[in-house]
Amino acid sequence: MELENMSSLEPRKRRSKSSLTSYDNNSINEFSKNNRILDIMKSRLFISILIVSVVFIVLACIGIVVIYEKENEVVVTVEAWKDDLSDEQAEWFDSGLSELKVALSVKQNKRRAKNVVLFVGDGMGQSTVTATRIHKFGEQGLLSWEKFPHVGLLKTYCFDKQVPDSTSTATALFGGVKTNYETGGVDSGVPLANCEASLNATHHVDSILQWAQDEGMSTGFVTTTRVMHATPAALFAHTADRRWECEATMPDSVRAKGCKDIARQLVENVPGKNLNVIMGGGRQCLVSNVTGTADDPIDTWGCISMDRRNLIEDWKKDKMKRGFRASVLQTNNDLDKLDTANTDFVLGIFANGHMRYDYERKNRSTGMPSLKQMTLAAVSVLSKNQKGFILVVEGGLIDQAHHRGWARKAVSETSAMDEAVNATLDILKHEMDESLIIVTADHSHSLSINGYAGRGQDIFGIAQKSKIDGIPYTTLTYATGGPNGFQVENDEHGMPRRRDPTTQDTTAYDYVQQVAILTDENAHTGSDVAVYAIGAGDTQA
Repeated sequence: MELENMSSLEPRKRRSKSSLTSYDNNSINEFSKNNRILDIMKSRLFISILIVSVVFIVLACIGIVVIYEKENEVVVTVEAWKDDLSDEQAEWFDSGLSELKVALSVKQNKRRAKNVVLFVGDGMGQSTVTATRIHKFGEQGLLSWEKFPHVGLLKTYCFDKQVPDSTSTATALFGGVKTNYETGGVDSGVPLANCEASLNATHHVDSILQWAQDEGMSTGFVTTTRVMHATPAALFAHTADRRWECEATMPDSVRAKGCKDIARQLVENVPGKNLNVIMGGGRQCLVSNVTGTADDPIDTWGCISMDRRNLIEDWKKDKMKRGFRASVLQTNNDLDKLDTANTDFVLGIFANGHMRYDYERKNRSTGMPSLKQMTLAAVSVLSKNQKGFILVVEGGLIDQAHHRGWARKAVSETSAMDEAVNATLDILKHEMDESLIIVTADHSHSLSINGYAGRGQDIFGIAQKSKIDGIPYTTLTYATGGPNGFQVENDEHGMPRRRDPTTQDTTAYDYVQQVAILTDENAHTGSDVAVYAIGAGDTQA
């Protein structure tokens, strides 16, 4: 070891002189280099660049609100130059910053959704959403679903028309396949009213409820329309004509070929007979020769069964035969007394036709429940399944009100759906890590919000006077509509002019908004509709 140490010293001694020489040369080179750097630093170009850089950095620091984000969580906020803002500007600064913080704090939940609630506002276009928001909360307010973190747009055209009906759009929503106008649960190989083509199973489009049943999940739907109406029908039926809600609207030749009406498909066929929850109206389609009352009249627009069937009794017998605990509901009182913990199947038929508009419902025990009440009861029944559930909730009377030009009623129905969504969020708040709530529409209506009403003004009030004829016009109008909306009269000279809306109560529920084009009823539009989502969602699925 000693010899090795001594020998190792020799090279160091021999290298020392060479290293010294190298060190001296390096020192000289370094000195020259430093002089050149000093010359550059003293140059005007360098000084100019330095000044510009400093100014840019200073402006960036004091002129921008810097938000540091780490793993989608805002951890530091630098609120620079806010102190220099006026109170009027600071209000919007704070509002924007608050929304930005919320957006950046959203955590992605990539778990596969065990429970799904899909809300469909029938005819709930963006003008309807905006009008409801303003009416309910003011211009800066938000409906429940407008706070959801995920938003997109849906195209609404159907296979053969730019502007769709509700059955074709429901088929696309629930089955992912665009089909022909006024057909449901079938693909575009089935022309309207073609019974033979609809019997071909290769043309059948299964809905999300069928898929869920195949996975052992619980399923159901609630609606404020007849349960065989356009939108819900696409969940369980395969029909060449949406009008075939019961046998009375089907030609004899069609029935002879073996096509079933939508009501029978709901009770007798899969997936209808396996739906755990069915709630809405439509008794006159399920039971023949029902009678109407002042509170629950016969719906002359809908099918009225005459074949002496009682499909509600058939539904009960089927569930008893299969050993299930089943309940039939007809009133508020029935729904209140429902033992959801000990119920497997529920058929709630609360009206002969469509249910009453929310504002005119009778809250007494013999009255009809709200969309919120039906939704909460449905979730309670379905959530017992450990494999999860899918529930579809339709605010169907939004569309019915729009068709007749009743903007106030349409907004009221949208508000009722807002309450149902809020209640669902609350009841599922402890399961949101594995639940998905979606809100969307099937199509839009031609409701418009016209200029230039003052902020805070009643959305159902007067916007201003026309600058051409001096006649006032309302903030809300429609492009198309029936005779009640086409409000044209002759003046004292016999010349046509638009009726002055200030002669009527434009805020009344039954006020019919003015329309530009006369037709039989207010028509749908082909505009895109929004889709909002919150909760679980497996991005890999």
